[in-house]
Amino acid sequence: MNVEVLDKVLYAKTNRKIIILATELKNGTQVILNDDNKSNKTLSNLKNKANDLIKDHKSGVIEIDNSRWFINISLPPLRLMIVGAVHIAQPLAEIAAKSDFEITIIDPRSTFATNERFPNINIVKDWPAEALKSLKIDSRTAVVTLTHDPKLDDSALQVALNSQAFYIGSLGSQKTHSARIKRLERAGFKNNKIKNIKGPIGIKIGAKSPSEIAISIMAEIISTYRNPKELQL
Repeated sequence: MNVEVLDKVLYAKTNRKIIILATELKNGTQVILNDDNKSNKTLSNLKNKANDLIKDHKSGVIEIDNSRWFINISLPPLRLMIVGAVHIAQPLAEIAAKSDFEITIIDPRSTFATNERFPNINIVKDWPAEALKSLKIDSRTAVVTLTHDPKLDDSALQVALNSQAFYIGSLGSQKTHSARIKRLERAGFKNNKIKNIKGPIGIKIGAKSPSEIAISIMAEIISTYRNPKELQL
């Protein structure tokens, strides 16, 4: 790998960008495929030929102009932002970590957000809205609010609804969620956006304990990721 390609790969990884590395199998030539390739006819054709692989985020071999190229799709890790260092957050963080998610706990309440309760997990003690803005939610990020405190949950949801998050969920009963919807409407959000919030959160398995609820939430997150539906903008 030459220095120019390596620099682009490192930049993409640092900035949570999708990396599409094309390698010509005969001579080892390597290029990064991105929107900058439009001015280069060969690279533009190569990217167009690889569109199905890119769309499905799958690596594979394609043929173009009598050449065979290996297209390697490298994605940034999936992330889970948990707003609220409550009891459910502990098993949820553990299950998410085992599912290869990067986890961040967001809670300005120092009593709850401690390293003792969440060992080896990134903890951010800023106000949720500010924390989520600084963490730059992307299309491989899920956001879950668990505090039951509108001051914390609503501010986080407002940021998440204006982001590319592939999943947004909020803990609470149907009554709680109905009240949440009314507050978001008063804040100026339209129903086609608000309905992207999963609430009540989690798939219906009759969950009662914190661990069971965490399982239902994580199942819904994975289902949403594996069976994507376009968010309403």
